[in-house]
Amino acid sequence: MLVILVVLGAAVLHATWNAMAHGAPDRVAGLALFELAAGVIGLVAVLVMGLPPAGTWGYIIASAVLHLAYLGGLLASYQLGQFSQMYPLARGTSPWVVAVVSIVILNQQLALIELAGVLLISGGLIGLVFIGRPGRRQAPALLAAFGTGLMIASYTVVDGVAVHKMPVATYMGWVFMLQGFAVPIAVLCWRGPRAFDLPRPAILSGLAGGVVSMAAYGLVLWAQTRGTLAAIAALRETSIIFGAIIGALFFHERFGPKRAAAAAVVVAGIVLITLG
Repeated sequence: MLVILVVLGAAVLHATWNAMAHGAPDRVAGLALFELAAGVIGLVAVLVMGLPPAGTWGYIIASAVLHLAYLGGLLASYQLGQFSQMYPLARGTSPWVVAVVSIVILNQQLALIELAGVLLISGGLIGLVFIGRPGRRQAPALLAAFGTGLMIASYTVVDGVAVHKMPVATYMGWVFMLQGFAVPIAVLCWRGPRAFDLPRPAILSGLAGGVVSMAAYGLVLWAQTRGTLAAIAALRETSIIFGAIIGALFFHERFGPKRAAAAAVVVAGIVLITLG
């Protein structure tokens, strides 16, 4: 029960920081500030925890690279599409991909109830994509969101293995220090010294978003040391519902009964995977 509550709390935090990223007046600068805050926290963790165990650098580098690819896809998704559609598609893609990888690569067995959950998630995602008859103009946004989901699944699998080989704080510190400083440096090189010429509230919001992001990620990593990978990956995606609520309340995006029903199907699939 403690693990379930922790992951649900992480889901709320995750939907919150994604909404903050989507609502930033300058999403590129906002995301860079998120990562700057995460990088500083990661640096503190590295100074406290020290070097990772021998033979684990591959996990750290792979996760950092996958997180950077994920951030790029996330930014593209939020630039091109609506939060209430992009967030469920990106987050909902991950659980069934993780389940498939767990079976094919990690040789983990999937119970019948979990398989049913995977099929429900897939069906709900198809509904989210095609409700409203998306035209060709939405295709780039949908592809970006789906690609983001693949990156989420990829780093989830890497993280799920890595946290059993070193302390969570060590792993988390190195991953976020590497990726956290890489993003603002890249934005500075791209945009120049005025890249972060933002109002003070926007700067504070960006830095706060980074702290929220780190908290959400840390809670999930801790949960992965105490639960099965597929179940944790699925349960964390209950953030889909919180994201839908945030999109409707704060961004005034029309979710509608059909999208709500499709999102409910996705969550039903997530519940089945968790119960399995």
